[in-house]
Amino acid sequence: QVQLVESGGGLVQAGGSLRLSCAASGSTFSMSTIGWYRQAPGKQRELVASINSGGGSNYADSVKGRFTISRDNAKKAAYLQMDSLKPEDTAVYYCNAKWYLRDDWGQGTQVTVSS
Repeated sequence: QVQLVESGGGLVQAGGSLRLSCAASGSTFSMSTIGWYRQAPGKQRELVASINSGGGSNYADSVKGRFTISRDNAKKAAYLQMDSLKPEDTAVYYCNAKWYLRDDWGQGTQVTVSS
């Protein structure tokens, strides 16, 4: 089992940057696909970005060119660098780890972007 703890959220003005971190425990982290999801009030949770065990990544169209996902398997950590933030990026951001039938979630971190 992988336990995930997010950090780095907060309040930022539009155009600013934040870097989210996801600290993991467990033996399957390096083999897992790590995803960052977000859920805004009244909306469904959506995938923002993901990175597989080989380092390949993909992004939602809404964040392409602004967000960068990365991972450090030695530290059992994943990151989401968010630049040029917009008010519509406001949401709770969740870290997720998937490996075969395992599907683990963190508790989430709030990101609020003011206009």
